[in-house]
Amino acid sequence: MHDTTEEYLETILELEEEGTRTLRARLVERLGVSAPAVSETVNRLSEAGFTELREDHTIRLTPKGRRLATTIVRRHRLAERLLVDVIGLEWEKVHREADRWEHAISADVEEKLVELLGDPMTCPHGNPIPGTKRKAEPVVLVRLLDSEPGRVTVTRISEKLELDDESLRLVAKARLIPGATATVVEQRKDGVRMKTPAGEHMIPIPVAEQMFVTPNAA
Repeated sequence: MHDTTEEYLETILELEEEGTRTLRARLVERLGVSAPAVSETVNRLSEAGFTELREDHTIRLTPKGRRLATTIVRRHRLAERLLVDVIGLEWEKVHREADRWEHAISADVEEKLVELLGDPMTCPHGNPIPGTKRKAEPVVLVRLLDSEPGRVTVTRISEKLELDDESLRLVAKARLIPGATATVVEQRKDGVRMKTPAGEHMIPIPVAEQMFVTPNAA
């Protein structure tokens, strides 16, 4: 149950970050497992003191569960930074690779990673790394799907989109990874038409609703 416990707690914390209700149905969708399997594991997590099931059927992390979830999310995102910044693994591949690394990183290795990487504030997908000592400047975040025409900077890719290999390849090919600037040309029924450093691209609605941008000042 060790890795399973960590995977579930990590997913619950990520759902919270996204503002998504932490229902068992959302865990079924995100983890790709059956509803009975999720119910059984959630019950075990509650018995172990990691979670609580609230009256509205949402799952809440206990202080014990939140500490472990935060540690795993932190190590996962530090591993992603190492894989991109030091090892040079392709951006669209790092999420799944970091899934394998996160459970093996010890506190000592975590400390060395922070030192090596310069205490980064975000992972390569723009999601915050818990526990950083650096202060992030507040920025305006807008879903790409809701963005007005004009210049934008890609700021963040949701964890949900990170699980979609085909969509990540599309984003990488269009060179719309966090930090990139691009132009929203128009919002259409089938997606968002954009001009990027790699040319003109149509970003489908399911992808655009999981990407966050910061409008550039005129």
